[in-house]
Order: sequence, then C-alpha cells, then structure tokens
Amino acid sequence: MSQGIGVVGLYVRDQDEAIEFYVGKLGFRVHTDARNGDHRWLTVQHPGQPSFQLGLFAPQAPLLDAATVQTMRELVAKGAMPPLVLIVDDCRAAYDRMMTLGVEFTQEPIARYGAVDASFRDPSGNGWKMIQAR
Repeated sequence: MSQGIGVVGLYVRDQDEAIEFYVGKLGFRVHTDARNGDHRWLTVQHPGQPSFQLGLFAPQAPLLDAATVQTMRELVAKGAMPPLVLIVDDCRAAYDRMMTLGVEFTQEPIARYGAVDASFRDPSGNGWKMIQAR
C-alpha cells in the first residue's frame, strides 16, 4: 500500500488573488480548480515537484463554524500561521526577480547557517521562508 502526503493546504482570503500570486509571481501552475456550489478545491504545484500540491483554500463551513472562519482569516492576515519554505537555487537572484514582480519581502537575503535565506508574505499574509539550496 502506498501512502504519503499529496496536498498541504493553507488558508487564503481570496482564491483568485492567490492564483495570481502563486502562478504569476512564484511560478507555480494550477493543478486542480474545481467548484461545487460555494466550495472551491484549488491546488497549485511547483513545476519541479509534480507529486506535491499546495492547496489554496478559503476558510469556510462545513469544516469551520462562522466564528472560527473569522478567527482564521484574522490569524492568516497577521502572518500568525506556520511559515512555508521555498527552496531556490540562488536566493539573491530569486529575491531580485520576485521584487520586480511586487512580492512583499519581510527580510532581505541574509547569509547564515551555511546558506542564504529571505522571507516574504503572500497577499493573504501567509509567511514564507526562501532558502538557497546548499
């Protein structure tokens, strides 16, 4: 029996805005965009990782009640959710390219711990750590 993690999700405030960011600025591609009433299953993939999907999900019922939906939206907007990590070949070059595309960085590239890393946020507030591959 094969087992593994195929999709990891994060909450976004607007799924169309998330597509613009993850596809248009980070270079991901849409894997699945399916709707069922008010529900939308939206996943993207990094071109170098075809077996992994990042789910861009709206916090909503039936998984969450109305009060929790509001709380989750506020936590995401504050950048309080766990950060994701993007591995790149050249952190400074990726930083320069992404800056020209309007990505909001919270930390410029810094050499430390034997690598170079930077930090940025998506339009919903989700934090990302970008680390140069060793």
